[in-house]
Amino acid sequence: MQSRRVVIMGAAGRDFHNFNVFFRNNRRFKVICFTATQIPNIEDRKYPKELAGRLYPSGIPIRPEKELTSIIKKNKINVVAFSYSDISHNYVMHKASEVIAAGADFWLLGLKSSIIKSKRKVISICAVRTGAGKSQTTRKVCDILHEKGVKFSVIRHPMPYGDLKKQIVQRFSKMKDLDKHKCTIEEREEYEPHIMRGNTVFAGVDYGRILKQAEKISDVVVWDGGNNDLPFYHSDLHIVIADPFRVGDESTFHPGEANVRFADVVVINKVVTARRKDVKALRENIAHMNQRATIIEAASPTYVDRPAMIKNKRVVVIEDGPTLTHGGMSFGAGVVTAEKFRARKIVNPRPYVIGTIKKAYTKYPHLGNVIPALGYGKTQVRQLEKSINNTPADTIVMATPVDLRKFMKLNKPAVKVDYELQIKSGPKLEDLIKKYLKI
Repeated sequence: MQSRRVVIMGAAGRDFHNFNVFFRNNRRFKVICFTATQIPNIEDRKYPKELAGRLYPSGIPIRPEKELTSIIKKNKINVVAFSYSDISHNYVMHKASEVIAAGADFWLLGLKSSIIKSKRKVISICAVRTGAGKSQTTRKVCDILHEKGVKFSVIRHPMPYGDLKKQIVQRFSKMKDLDKHKCTIEEREEYEPHIMRGNTVFAGVDYGRILKQAEKISDVVVWDGGNNDLPFYHSDLHIVIADPFRVGDESTFHPGEANVRFADVVVINKVVTARRKDVKALRENIAHMNQRATIIEAASPTYVDRPAMIKNKRVVVIEDGPTLTHGGMSFGAGVVTAEKFRARKIVNPRPYVIGTIKKAYTKYPHLGNVIPALGYGKTQVRQLEKSINNTPADTIVMATPVDLRKFMKLNKPAVKVDYELQIKSGPKLEDLIKKYLKI
């Protein structure tokens, strides 16, 4: 029987995982190419033969998503598998319409087709949207496991934006590992807080091989999800974070809605800073979608190392990049902190930013008076540095999980914003972990 010709739409993460688990050794399909979007400069690479397997001795090309229609027609594609996340249902169906009009079937792989079963217990932490509070929830879970004396490691959702052959399996236990693997700001934001706590983090491209390495040192694997994607592993406890600042997204974004529908626990974060009516509406929506899920309310209060550097000062605020860009938020923890400690003014950085940082305000018009911490390569990091330095302010408020002072020369005093999860109502996470994992 002739193989069906396939394109996998992705953003350097879920797409590679779906290929590895479902398509790689499946002779019923022939993957012609991947398409790439959402993350800059990840197209025009090749998925290498070392990862592609024996059916693809020359590897698989990665093309820009804007070429999708022409690729389908030129290559007589039968199936297009949509494989990225943090996307509105409306957007997904527009892509489906484009694919169908070009003559191919449009697929979404479900959990049974893309999930891997571990030999160890698995806790997965995912979200409805990027920026909901997944990272601090993951850190809270890890702290609980530490206190219980459980051997664990963290497996982080993929961010392979460089040389894929060098990123097949990555292990981060020391700060120098970040330099060894030439991590972007986005990678550092996720890995550094774990390393500072003594946690070992695995990431990369091939999550079957990654799991085997993690299982060697762990009794429990913690899946640290990203971009509101589904977990890559079968979960014994699936925790999902929801955001009351974006009520309605829990039923209108892919695959955030799916995460809510099969969650064991839903954490409604930011309940102290959100309007109570929004928290109530979100809670009702979640209960309607998933009657068996346990709902917890939580907050993520911010802390700063030198609050006196904010009070009555003009500040430039640097926020987590993904939260502001495809996460859709206009502000984050930095603005909350600047207001909390009574900054005189949050300076509008728009007249002073340059390069790709400047272009971000056109691409994401919802952005407030903040600078998104974009740093997907050396050039963009330098543009971010100059944009911050150009902005006239007394103090830099850094609300990214990584300390930019470690690899940037900043010309103004900077304060570092941190935030941790606090449970406000509902069962304790300790008790839920004990119940589901029987530890």
